[in-house]
Amino acid sequence: MKIIVLGAGAIGSLYGAKLSYYNDVILVGKKGHVNKINKNGLKVTGLENKTYRLKATTKTEGIKGNTLILLTTKVQDSAKAINGIKKIIKKDTIILCLQNGLYSENIVKRIVGKKCLVLRGITNVGAVFLEPGIVQYNGRSYTLIEKSPKSREMAENFRNSGLDCNVSDNIKADLWRKLILNCVLNPISAILRVENRGIADENLNPLKKLIVDECLKVARKDGVIFNIDFVKKINKGIKNSKNLSSMLQDLMKGKKTEIDYLNDAVAKLGKKYGIECPANEIMTMIIKEMENQ
Repeated sequence: MKIIVLGAGAIGSLYGAKLSYYNDVILVGKKGHVNKINKNGLKVTGLENKTYRLKATTKTEGIKGNTLILLTTKVQDSAKAINGIKKIIKKDTIILCLQNGLYSENIVKRIVGKKCLVLRGITNVGAVFLEPGIVQYNGRSYTLIEKSPKSREMAENFRNSGLDCNVSDNIKADLWRKLILNCVLNPISAILRVENRGIADENLNPLKKLIVDECLKVARKDGVIFNIDFVKKINKGIKNSKNLSSMLQDLMKGKKTEIDYLNDAVAKLGKKYGIECPANEIMTMIIKEMENQ
């Protein structure tokens, strides 16, 4: 399979490396990262200690037939990335949006229209961008792909490449499940500046519950109902995680975060449904102030 990874940060680089086992992969990223990869290969540390030899470029010059575009940019960069390839997308191109956020794939769908198939993907894999040419693999976990006639083949390809991947039976529910995790994990870890395991502290449970309860109310109005103790599930899932949340990584680099597509998106959808979300609004306000600083 021909694969273009659009947005070779931590997650994009890691997926590109793993998928390069059995596929023709091209990473599209920033100049410094691209130059290091082309010169020395992509080094993956942490759970692995390997150097992958694969192609990297700063710009997509062309798209061959039957190419999978793996979109791993930050959601706020999606429009720029997709507009840059819109004219060269083919009918048999597939764009898999492996990103955070509430319905973030709709940004891509609005741009490409019916020109090609756009699918939502969900990942819970943990990775940190250490420096150009080097990413740290911190957490093995699942990847889910929205149902389509092509999804089963894609999932099998991912599994053959060492990624735990399946086709989602209900992408909307899976999207909300990951969103709720992100609405808790990302802002709290970023505000406290701790590894993910740092917010497994039960003293933070009241705050986590406030955020979760608001998310659950909005999700229910949006047609998704859960019977899960999310706070317990989150604490158990991250208690040993040394990974840094993407939001904390962004703030450490002085970059804009994805808060608009996480807590802020929940609060705005809640407002549409007549549901107040003060906890999510406060998380948004604090992170935006940290961005400004």
